[in-house]
Amino acid sequence: MRLQKCFIAAAAVILAGPLGQAQQTFRVATYNVENFILEPIQNRPLKKPFAQAKIVESILAAKPDVIALQEMGKKTALINLQAALKAKGLDLPHVEHLSAFDPAIHVAYLSRFPFNKITRHDNESFLLNGRRLHVSRGFAEVEIALGDYSFSLITAHLKSKRKVSVADQAEMRLQEALRLRRIIDARLKANPETNFAVLGDFNDYYNSKPVKALVGRGKSKLIDARPGEKNGDSGQNRINSKWFPRNVSWTHFYGVEDVYSRIDYILLSPGMARELDRANSWIPVVANWGHGSDHRPVVTTFVAADRE
Repeated sequence: MRLQKCFIAAAAVILAGPLGQAQQTFRVATYNVENFILEPIQNRPLKKPFAQAKIVESILAAKPDVIALQEMGKKTALINLQAALKAKGLDLPHVEHLSAFDPAIHVAYLSRFPFNKITRHDNESFLLNGRRLHVSRGFAEVEIALGDYSFSLITAHLKSKRKVSVADQAEMRLQEALRLRRIIDARLKANPETNFAVLGDFNDYYNSKPVKALVGRGKSKLIDARPGEKNGDSGQNRINSKWFPRNVSWTHFYGVEDVYSRIDYILLSPGMARELDRANSWIPVVANWGHGSDHRPVVTTFVAADRE
């Protein structure tokens, strides 16, 4: 029997399992809510009511059991969002809000399930060009148990591509990714079959150095869930099977350059990937989605039972 596994998680539905037995499923999502700030801080604009409403609509479309959030304001803003979702019928009573070195925006979770364990990686640092720098938003790690099945989630919001004076933004993002990879390696070394997901806004493309560092290689390589829109697209890339499928999987719009790209990810441990229900994993299509955020949610569904 496989060792008990730990994961980064999602939502609950009922599917038919072997011998007609019902199997519990759960849904995990990640969503950058673009400056969900309700109290003045720095020079950031407050989230307007219409934008807050569109964030709520987008999360309702994702129907998550657990959702990782990036660019969340203070904990009071998270509680405000939680209440707005509950008023619309989505009750996510369990919260985690991580404050690290960025005073304005943070990573957080809302969950239908209680957290068995919370690990706050809020003091991560690295040396770059002789200077000690900190991982600005930190990494928030939670563990959840659904009966005999357990999983962990680690959410991150890596350094943006915006230039800063202290160091090269690409090098900073890579160093943050390497710090996160050390945590991943420690989890896999302790239990290669552990269930976990690393999810969030990594601010770079799949073949970039930071994302490659997170994915890893060999037996410790993480699996990219990479859901897309439910628009009828299916199957491999028939032009070149070595490339990603040509389904619609973008998660972010950069208005300055008019560019759509995929920079938000849900990466799965080898153990967790076995439970992924790809047919019920997707990117929600919401009218006027951009009124809420410059990102779209990424949604994955899993069977809550270890598979060999």
